[in-house]
Amino acid sequence: MRSRVGAAGVLLQIAFRNLLASKAKTLIVGGIILFGALLVVVGSSLLDSVDRGMRGSIQGSLAGQLQIYSSRSKDDLALYGGMMGESRLEPIEDFAGLKRVLEKVPNVKGVVPMGIDQAMVATGNEFDVALEKLRSDARKRTGGDGSPEVAAQYEAHKAHVRRMATLLQQELSQARAIANEKLIKERAREIEDLGRATDDAFWQGFDADPLGNLEFLENRIAPQSLSNAFVFIRYVGTDLDSYRQAFDRMRIVEGSAVPKGQRGILLGKLYAEDWLKLKTARRLDRIREARVLHHKRIAADEELQRWVKENQTQTRSILLQLDPIQAQVATERLQKALRGGASSRAAGQDELHDLLVELFTTDDANFDRRYAIFYEELAPLLQLYMVRVGDTITIKAPSKSGYMSSVNLKVYGFVEFRGLEKSTLAGIMSLMDIVSWRDLYGYLTVEKAAEIHAIKQGAGARDVSRENAEGELFGGSTPAADRARAVRIEAPAIMGAAQRKSDVALSSRVHTQEDIDGGVALNAAVTLRDPGRLEESLRDVRAALAAANLDMKVVDWHQASGMVGQFVSLARVVLYAAVSIIFAVALVVINNAMVMATLQRVKEIGTLRAIGAQRRFVLAMLVLETGAVGLAFGVAGALLGATVIWLIGVAGGIPATNEQLYFFYSGPSLIPELGTASLAVSLAIVILVSVLSGLYPAVIAMRVTPLEAMQSDE
Repeated sequence: MRSRVGAAGVLLQIAFRNLLASKAKTLIVGGIILFGALLVVVGSSLLDSVDRGMRGSIQGSLAGQLQIYSSRSKDDLALYGGMMGESRLEPIEDFAGLKRVLEKVPNVKGVVPMGIDQAMVATGNEFDVALEKLRSDARKRTGGDGSPEVAAQYEAHKAHVRRMATLLQQELSQARAIANEKLIKERAREIEDLGRATDDAFWQGFDADPLGNLEFLENRIAPQSLSNAFVFIRYVGTDLDSYRQAFDRMRIVEGSAVPKGQRGILLGKLYAEDWLKLKTARRLDRIREARVLHHKRIAADEELQRWVKENQTQTRSILLQLDPIQAQVATERLQKALRGGASSRAAGQDELHDLLVELFTTDDANFDRRYAIFYEELAPLLQLYMVRVGDTITIKAPSKSGYMSSVNLKVYGFVEFRGLEKSTLAGIMSLMDIVSWRDLYGYLTVEKAAEIHAIKQGAGARDVSRENAEGELFGGSTPAADRARAVRIEAPAIMGAAQRKSDVALSSRVHTQEDIDGGVALNAAVTLRDPGRLEESLRDVRAALAAANLDMKVVDWHQASGMVGQFVSLARVVLYAAVSIIFAVALVVINNAMVMATLQRVKEIGTLRAIGAQRRFVLAMLVLETGAVGLAFGVAGALLGATVIWLIGVAGGIPATNEQLYFFYSGPSLIPELGTASLAVSLAIVILVSVLSGLYPAVIAMRVTPLEAMQSDE
């Protein structure tokens, strides 16, 4: 035993003496190993942190731990869309039955029905909004309301519409200056209509037939406004109460939840900011975010300069919103804020336009002040969002039969997902009740079923078999003409209950949980009590569905998220490929260095053999040398990597410079955490590469005999 310990001591002394004697070789080999270990530790820690962030983002906002959809679907489920848009999924016809099966599976916490798609929201334009206000006032007056307040509002709104028509006429006149004769002839009717809408005679006689004149303005003038009347929306139709319980990242930031069992929609807060907010205000917000969060400067950033220019030239949307009284107030406020007092010019449309251009002429020195002026002085006079809490919006989409369908839904609030406030992947998602979703896409709902039943009863219709159809329709002893009777055709009954009921009646109806569950869904999210048992639960769910003869696909959150979920896997493949290349190079370099060192030490090795050193001793000596280099520099690289991770955390993490990174980081920055797995993998790889690179030189050294050593000396 003592002899073995002594031999080991001698072995260590010789090995470390040789390492110190060849410092250049040791540093070159060690440097490669150190860099590889550093890359493994830092890269693995970053990817593990991104994986944790994405897991929280996806599971806590939309996917749950498992997703289920029909095996008959043409596409694989991709919750965030794929290369060809939304996934084409076949409906789950009996969600209630699926839910009953899944709730019996151990570890299943909840099952949430879903239908994800895109649709159009009819928002109207500034002209439509102004006409609706004027129409409301006109109806009050014709209804007998002669109060001074209504009269003042009526005159103000009438002046506003006239002012908007004048702005449209000015824009058309500017377009005529550069248009050819053919285009002018094609738009002659529009020019004539605008001339009538801005003529004094039209407005002097407006009160004689206000509703008729409003119809002219609505049909002939409003369509000439270039403002968008529709915006696209991406949403998920779901059981809103179950959704809120299942996904802890969801929170309502404005308004309230949709009352239990009722129809309604919660709009994504980021969607409202990007698509429904006044463009000028949104550009100001984005400039401020770029300056504050990303430390950009207007003077050095072309995109910020472009936004400033667009604000200067696109004041039309603000001018169209302001009626004459509001325009006067805005002019006075901007004169005071920008120029310290009243202007020498008479207040008017041109004066307000010039003040707006001056307000939006921003640079790094005055931006913060101009931003505050806009929100403190001008914003209170404007409608910043096309849709507000409490509004009823019309959502249009092609039904499963191909025709356009629509539903009117009340906006109860704005929703966002904690940690994903700036992520376009999650932040633009809106939430609609699943009954309205079924109605929008032509699936059978409780109301439609009741409507069909009422029509069948009123018409005396009854079910007949295929075999008896001909006899029931054309046979019988009594001629059909004898049984015919004159009846009044009720058009409303034919049009259906949905046409007869008001939006208020539909939105106030309370649906039971059986109504909500008793219909179709496109997919279902499954949440687990213990997410750590994901693989076990995946097998249990598949077994339960197979036992119930339900032809469904079951995928985990990673697969359900489509290309988004594959990001970490792809990045990990790239990392390990880079590490493999580095260590392959290290293997070759270390091997060559050790071979050269071995050939230079033939005399030394032969002498050791001559004094009794066995081949195993020589093998162990050389392997120990490479292993010691690998271990020493591998530990140094791992410690350096741990230091880098710590410094990143102290500095506040890696900032998310765009919306995609915001989603991957699950927040505004990525703060990596050092895992023991990263350290263990790093050291294991380093030691393995070091030992492998030392084997071939050791084999060469084992073959050296004392005679060969003496011959080489000669």
